[in-house]
This record gives sequence, structure tokens and C-alpha cells, in this order.
Amino acid sequence: MNKIALVTGASSGIGEATATRLSEAGFKVYGSSRRGAHGPKKGYEMLSLDVTSDASVQAAVAAVVAQEGRIDLLVNNAGFGVAPAAAEESSLEQAQAVFDTNFFGVVRMTRAVLPHMRTRGEGRILHIGSVLGFLPMPYGALYAASKHAIEGYSESLDHELRDWGIRSIVIEPAYTKTPFDANLLQADAKLNAYDKVRNAVTLRVQQAMAGAEGPDVVAATVLLAAQASKPKLRYTAGSLAKRLRLLRSFAPAGLVDAGLRKDLSLA
Repeated sequence: MNKIALVTGASSGIGEATATRLSEAGFKVYGSSRRGAHGPKKGYEMLSLDVTSDASVQAAVAAVVAQEGRIDLLVNNAGFGVAPAAAEESSLEQAQAVFDTNFFGVVRMTRAVLPHMRTRGEGRILHIGSVLGFLPMPYGALYAASKHAIEGYSESLDHELRDWGIRSIVIEPAYTKTPFDANLLQADAKLNAYDKVRNAVTLRVQQAMAGAEGPDVVAATVLLAAQASKPKLRYTAGSLAKRLRLLRSFAPAGLVDAGLRKDLSLA
């Protein structure tokens, strides 16, 4: 029987590429977005789902289970980015909004599918994290913090769930060229004191994005993790992500620190 996959944030970018790749590999895929089935027709069914709403999450998961009897794979992809800005330039309300989607959305989805997976004694949950889950990002503190939170949550969760036949895994992309990056959340409390450096970091990020790999690289990594007989706790997605993971793991801390500041024109 085809395995059943639910992919959040599947209307474009990494989510769309992932849902398409899984479908081509034989999964029956349900994608989701806040708009649901509105927009261009996909090669998989689209559901309306807002990961910041308990009721919406429960309804979408219940609909898939009612239709298919199970969910074998959950891909937590829904989230949004924040345009380069100092941590001081976002209000507490904005920080809470970032976490409500990027982290608590993951928690809501995971909690909703776990009872069904535990009953069946199998399942796999993949979280789309980021290299910023293990690296700092000056002028990207809130986004980096949300991805650090996913790293800790997933690894702890994985240890809890292995005895039930369920695995929790993080996928770690670096810069990825998607429409996601054209709609970044702007800081809501900008300060003139940060203008010069914020603008320099923004320019550097734009230059990096111009040469970034596409979402298919991430989708291929998701498929690898979904099908692995002995999955790892985390998978880097793409050549840059792999290099950064190696640097973070083996290079002296001072060297990583200096290189990061130089790359972002902070040195």
C-alpha cells in the first residue's frame, strides 16, 4: 500500500517541491496551506490548514485519518522568515508570532499525529529546520532561535518515540531559492542606530540567495530521510549546508566566529 504523507506549507517553495517528490516516489500526499485548494492545481490533494490554530490542525489531521486510516509521514514545513534586522528591532509580540508559526506550529502538528502513529506502532516525522538551527545568525536572531528550538525538540522527541517505532528527524537546508524569501516578515520596531549594518547584512543575504540552490535539493533530502531504513537524527540539505555543518562540528570556535562576521560584513 502507498504510504500516506502530510506536508504542511505545500503551496510553494520547499513544501511544494517536497510534496511533488514524495508523490513521484509513490507516497499518497496531502499538502496543506492556509488557502487550501485555492490557486493552481497540484499533483496532490491540498487541505486548508493553519498551523497556529489548534482547531485547524486537529480538523486537517482528522480528515486525512478519516480518509486513509493513517498518516505514515508528517513533514513539518510551514513557517516564515524574518528580514534581516537586529533582535532589538522586533517587538515581543512579533517574536511570539514567529515562534507561534515556526516552532509551536511544529508542536501542534506533531501532537496531532502522534496518537495515530503510536496506535499503529510506526511513523516518521520530519521537520524542515535550517543551518541556523546550529549556527548563529546576526541580524536574524528570532528566526535562528526558532530553528534552534526545533533542533532540541526533535532530538529529544526522537529518543522518546523510538520504542513506539516512530522517528523524529530534522532537515537542515542553507540558503534556498524560493518565493518564501520574497515575502519576509519585516521588523516592526526598526531603529536608526542599526540602519547601516542592517542594510549591509541584507545586501549580503541577497547576494547569497542569488546563487542559492533550489528547493528540489531539500525535497530530495526529505525523501532520503523518509525512506532510510536506519534514519539519522538530522540531514543537511545541499553542499553549503554540509560544509557549514562540518565547520561547526570541527573548526575552532574562534575561527567560525570570525568567518561568520567577515561573511556578513560585520568585521
